[in-house]
Amino acid sequence: MKFAVIQFPGSNCDLDMLHAIRDVCSVEAEYVWHAEDSLQGFDAVLLPGGFSYGDYLRTGAIAKFSNIMKEVMRFAEEGRPVLGVCNGFQILTECGLLPGALIRNRHLHFVCKTLPLQVENNTTLFTSEYALHEEIEIPVAHGEGNYFCDEETLLKLKENNQIVFTYASENPNGSVANIAGIVNERGNVLGMMPHPERAVEAVVGGTDGIKLFQSMISSLKGANESVSK
Repeated sequence: MKFAVIQFPGSNCDLDMLHAIRDVCSVEAEYVWHAEDSLQGFDAVLLPGGFSYGDYLRTGAIAKFSNIMKEVMRFAEEGRPVLGVCNGFQILTECGLLPGALIRNRHLHFVCKTLPLQVENNTTLFTSEYALHEEIEIPVAHGEGNYFCDEETLLKLKENNQIVFTYASENPNGSVANIAGIVNERGNVLGMMPHPERAVEAVVGGTDGIKLFQSMISSLKGANESVSK
């Protein structure tokens, strides 16, 4: 089992993501530079937070044209797991793998704090280790995390159970329906603004994020076992 951590010019949470998978979860992981055009040999893709291409034009707008994103889109279309966190979430909406958009925070200020989230769907490959409606503490750090979609899209998200995480108390950015994370209809692509990779060790404040990575690992192990039978 091997995870790819995609690096763009301006990524700054790539080390945290690699550490969470490789050092905490003891699963093989490697960086993949944005100019590469292959994900051969990888079983899952992680798009970390940061400021890809300096957030020029708007967050994620340039990153979607990079060589590696063509491969990430193909990877996702095959039903394989893709996780985008913060800037990674923004990139996933820009390239159409997830609906909606991320816009400036309601109060136009950068927000950096740990907040409670509620698990709204624990049947995804990213959340199977959580209990339904479990409340978890995950850090947020963003200036453009205000999730927006039209009413028709919001209705579809609710009908298809695609809303995975919501802000449990304080909504830090004005996101519609308190949305903190969503999956695509197929359930193999998750985008979320909070940073689970920053909540995998007690020494840095909490471990509520580790279950997300453990869920992905368990799902991949189950899939591999099914194939081998």
